[in-house]
Amino acid sequence: MREDLEKIEAVLNEQVRPALRAHGGELEVDHLEGGVLYVKLLGQCAGCPAADLTNETLVEAELVKALPELVRKVVVVQTVSDELWEQAKRLLRDHHL
Repeated sequence: MREDLEKIEAVLNEQVRPALRAHGGELEVDHLEGGVLYVKLLGQCAGCPAADLTNETLVEAELVKALPELVRKVVVVQTVSDELWEQAKRLLRDHHL
């Protein structure tokens, strides 16, 4: 499994991350399960209206093309950053909700 993730990271580093970083974004691998790669979009990509399109046309397209034996589909895991959680808690405390 470790070797599979290393292959995936290599493709991401060469083909995907440079394009994401050019727009202030980033990507983190969450896990691989049964040919489905779960990723987190970070930075400007997190919550972007075009995130689904970016995943389909860039992330998934490049990985499926380069590693069809490992990756059949890429799914974006929706997350909330620690910073956003802390901000939400502060707002709730300040408003006594």
